[in-house]
Amino acid sequence: MILEMKVPSPGESITEVEIATWLVEDGDYVEKDQAIAEVDSDKATLELPAEVSGVITLKAEEGDAVAVGAVVCLIDTSVAKPEGGDAAKPEKKEEAPKAEEPKAPVAEAKTYVTGSASPAAKKILAEKGMDANSISGTGKAGRVTKEDAVKAVPSMGTPTGGNRGTSRSKMSMLRRKVAERLVEAKNTTAMLTTFNEVDMSPIFALRSEYKETFKAKHGVGLGFMSFFTLAIVRALKMYPAVNSMIDGKEMLSYDFCDISIAVSGPKGLMVPVIRNAENLSFRGVESEVKRLALRARDGQITVDEMTGGTFTITNGGVFGSMLSTPIINPPQSGILGMHNIVERPVAIDGQVVIRPIMYVALSYDHRIIDGKESVGFLVAVKEALENPVELLMNNDIKKALEL
Repeated sequence: MILEMKVPSPGESITEVEIATWLVEDGDYVEKDQAIAEVDSDKATLELPAEVSGVITLKAEEGDAVAVGAVVCLIDTSVAKPEGGDAAKPEKKEEAPKAEEPKAPVAEAKTYVTGSASPAAKKILAEKGMDANSISGTGKAGRVTKEDAVKAVPSMGTPTGGNRGTSRSKMSMLRRKVAERLVEAKNTTAMLTTFNEVDMSPIFALRSEYKETFKAKHGVGLGFMSFFTLAIVRALKMYPAVNSMIDGKEMLSYDFCDISIAVSGPKGLMVPVIRNAENLSFRGVESEVKRLALRARDGQITVDEMTGGTFTITNGGVFGSMLSTPIINPPQSGILGMHNIVERPVAIDGQVVIRPIMYVALSYDHRIIDGKESVGFLVAVKEALENPVELLMNNDIKKALEL
């Protein structure tokens, strides 16, 4: 029996996928539920499992765009599994070696550049740091003469050595979709960015004192992401316009906070969502961030886990970024950019002191978020991060950290 395997729908609104990599070869014996291919949609990379056991015949090439529901391969279930593991492939008939055909004489390419130069010309070119091969000789058979060498002018911009090769590769469907969405965000939103700085000393002190106990109790580290997520949840409640988006001629506001976390995956940027972050504790946020990051890293993230989101956090600081203007993740209206933490001199109570400072950036859609709201939102985030015990922990550290 021949089974036609069709491309399943990875999620709503996805109409086609791209064959990223075949994990088996044509004619291989595959087991049921064995991953036979990796397919890219415009939102994620997913594995395609075999529906039955048998010998597979591939019907699409790597890089092909295949419509959802189209036949991607055939599996012959009538073939028994061979003892050696792979199905026996038809033996190729050995062909008698063909007599080598006499090659037609190739005419020597004619060129006026031979690289040969007179001794005087070589000396002059050496002084100029030039190669005879870069000079058009006017002498007999293209020979570079002394006059040619004198007239030669070293190039000030054209490279004369080193590797200048190029390579071309097809962008994955996910990368192409990311590119389209970034251009869409720039072209369809009135995007502005406001900046501020955060003194990370209070968070450093809390982590230094409680991170070991927190990890021993909950099995996850007490990182910066939980502080930022809870600070953003607090600010979104204070400035609900930032937790909104445009839907046609209406503004759609949310009474929940689904926070998208931009992470770098093997196939590019992915943005899994922490659902109902307003209901999570420090432990809950850290556990969810770890779970989603591992699934993104291992290529197991699903479309549903990356769909939605009312606000996004991106952390360029892990790569060393000092400052950036993050691009809105449409149709959301705001994104917060975190950056690296650097010890900087700051003035406190008339004294110059050294503090660990992070620059933060809020990009927002000015069509529905006014400047006053955007600045107020970022200031609220700053206040919560600089006073986490009072504003994020209700003055009860151990209860907030569930210790």
